[in-house]
Amino acid sequence: MIDWEGMLASTVFLPGCNFRCPFCQNPDLVLAPRRLETVPLSAVRDYIADREGWVEGVCITGGEPCMHSDLPGLCETLKSDGMKVKLDTNGSFPSMVEALAVEGLVDFVALDIKAPLEPGPYRAAIGVEMPDALDNVLRTVDFLRGSGLEREFRTTLVPMMHGPAEVARIAEFLRGEERYILQYFSPRDTLDPRYSALRPFTEEDMEGMLEEARRFIPGAKARGAPASFDG
Repeated sequence: MIDWEGMLASTVFLPGCNFRCPFCQNPDLVLAPRRLETVPLSAVRDYIADREGWVEGVCITGGEPCMHSDLPGLCETLKSDGMKVKLDTNGSFPSMVEALAVEGLVDFVALDIKAPLEPGPYRAAIGVEMPDALDNVLRTVDFLRGSGLEREFRTTLVPMMHGPAEVARIAEFLRGEERYILQYFSPRDTLDPRYSALRPFTEEDMEGMLEEARRFIPGAKARGAPASFDG
């Protein structure tokens, strides 16, 4: 009930990602997906069938799901099984997001805004040199805002990378949106091990940044809980 507010949903993780966000908490999924167990689609469908009348939707996340050319087929299969489909994406594959929306294969899209939508901050947040990354993210944002599709934008707040000013710049850019989520960062199993030594934001820290977000998006919310720190 956390991944999709108001919906009892299961989550499917797809491997691989084109970003290398240093604070990512799915490093094996991003860097070494072959080490992880592959779950056959038939097992996913059986799981859904066994919970008919209970599970209402499926969240497709990663990694970055949109890098897979057969994502539309997966969405179509889940829809045929009576599921609503939510997509979690970093927004760097706008053509895929647009195609899924036009074909009616997704019901909800959650787009991760990694940093203020400016070249320097975005490059630092995604951890790779990708000249077209920000342009692609901006194209996805623009498409979603004009699509009428149910959506949310969200940012995982990382010490030394985000603060009140950064949150305010993102929220100002998204002004007029209903859903902007500030997510707690947890310093465990990060892709860059150095980020595991960061002291996470406290609830008071998050409240201050939430106030900044609400200057532009009154419905902004925080998600998660403060993490303990043993460093």
